[in-house]
Amino acid sequence: MNILHTADWHLGQLFHEYDRSFEHQQFLDWLVQTLQREEVDVLLISGDVFDLSNPSAATVRQFYRFLNLASKACPGIQIVITAGNHDSASRLESPKPLLESSNIHIVGVVERDDEGNVDYEKLIIPLIKKGRIEAWCLAVPFLRMGDYPAIADCDNPYAEGVAALYRDICQVVKHKRQPGQALIAMGHLHAQGVEISDMDKAERLIMGGIECIAASAFPDELSYVALGHIHKAQRLGGREHIRYAGSPLPMSFSEINYKHQVILFTIEEGQVIHFRTIEVPVTVPLLKIPAVHSRMEEVLLALRRLPPAAGKDRRTAPYLQVSVLLDAPEPGLRYKIEQALAGKYARLARIDTRYPQKDPLVSNQIQSSDPLQTLKPIDVLNQVYVSRYAQKVPAALLTLFNEIAQQIDEKVEGEA
Repeated sequence: MNILHTADWHLGQLFHEYDRSFEHQQFLDWLVQTLQREEVDVLLISGDVFDLSNPSAATVRQFYRFLNLASKACPGIQIVITAGNHDSASRLESPKPLLESSNIHIVGVVERDDEGNVDYEKLIIPLIKKGRIEAWCLAVPFLRMGDYPAIADCDNPYAEGVAALYRDICQVVKHKRQPGQALIAMGHLHAQGVEISDMDKAERLIMGGIECIAASAFPDELSYVALGHIHKAQRLGGREHIRYAGSPLPMSFSEINYKHQVILFTIEEGQVIHFRTIEVPVTVPLLKIPAVHSRMEEVLLALRRLPPAAGKDRRTAPYLQVSVLLDAPEPGLRYKIEQALAGKYARLARIDTRYPQKDPLVSNQIQSSDPLQTLKPIDVLNQVYVSRYAQKVPAALLTLFNEIAQQIDEKVEGEA
């Protein structure tokens, strides 16, 4: 049985306000071809199918069109989809009645029985090929508070509750499992020690670092753990069989040299063999100009050297980050850059400005800031300016600020 693991599609996402539906469609078309070429029997999608909990109608249509095409291209393929933290669990599950007659399984909600216990049966899916169960899939979605067992008198209710859920579901499936059948678990979570990208840092903050799961949370009898949530593909704790697939599209400019991928493996007699990663083709590349932060004159010269857009498909034009080194704020910065890019084969996504630190006391000034209630407006201006531009506020700006502050004080006194 051949199984392909992918996650974190984020359909409907905007990249610095640019629509990515064309990129996502290219990926989905490639994925259908890959499923067919590799003779994939099971497709696992470990959460964050959509970027928003309320995706647009066009985005939803794009997803279900993929499911239709994949099922037709690969008759008999099973597709198991779990909800991520970006998905609406109930919305993702809403078409389940229409899919009951197919081999498409969607798990978004962790249901409970009449006694309030987790209904593990709803999370267990047999993976079948030619009428024989080759493996059992433990389709665990993103776990919110109340989804996992409550552990009394413990230091970390989340981590220990999640670990208990995986232990309990493995115990339940033992009564179903026969010799020669593998156990495959899915999950959408943040694990300890993972390497994260800029986009991962922008995700929901992990309170005190407690919402991190250790590799030891996954029972040893699991043959493979298909994880989602972290956008960079990697093994967990050096273990070959516990993996993040990563996102198929770049999510930030920190991934400019990163190869996105899906993971393909084979189950034979209950054992996972032949791990293989398949690189996802890049439809729209990321571009940094210049490679390192440079002065304005050098930046504009480099931008003017970019190839013209005439005769090229605008949908595949690179997303561009411009890296500028400034001595002081430049009011006309964006206008100058856009003028240099006029007619070029690139789409301005981000301007990353840096300021050389001139005052050795700057860092000390920031770190030793007074409590907010004791700061005067001029102190706030000084600290914000220094933190952004690594130098003191220019005298001309201080003069203007003081004039405005004085006018406000006079108005307040007059009204009093």
